[in-house]
Amino acid sequence: MQGKQLPKWNEIPPGGAILEPGNSVKRPTGDWRTFRPIIDKEKCVRCLLCWVYCPDAAIKIIDEPYRTASGKEWKFSVEVDYTFCKGCGICVEECPVKAIEFVEEVK
Repeated sequence: MQGKQLPKWNEIPPGGAILEPGNSVKRPTGDWRTFRPIIDKEKCVRCLLCWVYCPDAAIKIIDEPYRTASGKEWKFSVEVDYTFCKGCGICVEECPVKAIEFVEEVK
């Protein structure tokens, strides 16, 4: 199967059966978005509610320390994987400190 290109999500026929489990990583769905979430690392308190509630596992925990302008040090960062983020806005709604902003996708 090496070298064979899998169809993208929108190339699968309606009602098409996907027989290979775990294949969603091979089908980027980020082009569904009309709005994209932007995480403000200065406001983010790393509660990870965005990560918990993201239905597409598009919130990534990055092993990268971060120091805020006020001097607060974090051992990790949180980022959005736009390859799979569909722009549903759940992360924006669930963020208790409003550290995630929803901006219009520009193509």
